[in-house]
Amino acid sequence: MSQLKLTYFNFGGRAEPARLALCLGGIAFEDSRFAFKDFAEVRKSTPFGQVPTLHVDGVLVTQSDAITRYAGKLSGLYPTDAFQALLCDEVLSAVEDLSIKLGASFGLTGDAMKDARTAFVNGPLTTYLTWLQSRLQAQGGQYFADQRLTVADLKVFCYVRGLLSGNLDHVPTDVVEKVAPLLLAHMQRVAAVPAIAQYYAKAAA
Repeated sequence: MSQLKLTYFNFGGRAEPARLALCLGGIAFEDSRFAFKDFAEVRKSTPFGQVPTLHVDGVLVTQSDAITRYAGKLSGLYPTDAFQALLCDEVLSAVEDLSIKLGASFGLTGDAMKDARTAFVNGPLTTYLTWLQSRLQAQGGQYFADQRLTVADLKVFCYVRGLLSGNLDHVPTDVVEKVAPLLLAHMQRVAAVPAIAQYYAKAAA
């Protein structure tokens, strides 16, 4: 089996879907986490100055969705059917779009942040959450692709969990419940998967 080292900040974020997929699949990997204060040094060893990165038998790989997809394939959490894989990829990319749009507000302060976050909530966030809910409904209301848990579900789960965390100033924690309640139910359903519940219970201990 390949030797895997996944490197990211010591919180969820873009690496969390891959971490969860590997854990669910029982795939051994080195979960290399670092504090934000160490990012300036860590980024020097990355091609684009960003994380996550994944070392596979010493080979450095970048791009969070590529890493998530690979983790899903190793763990059996990525569709083998081409069309179902397309549906899975569509959701991965949509959530990544949202992450980039939200990321534009980081570094802002005061009214500038408030205005940017308010515009994000009323614009892109509402649009994308509504679309994700419609995609979930179109696939039967339980999962986003393949009629089972895939990395698409893990990516949405992690993003929605972040919205509910209260860690994002000027992003109401009830926005998902108001805009796309089926996504809240989906998040709760994924959180109840025994291995995922154990993962977060261990992290909180």
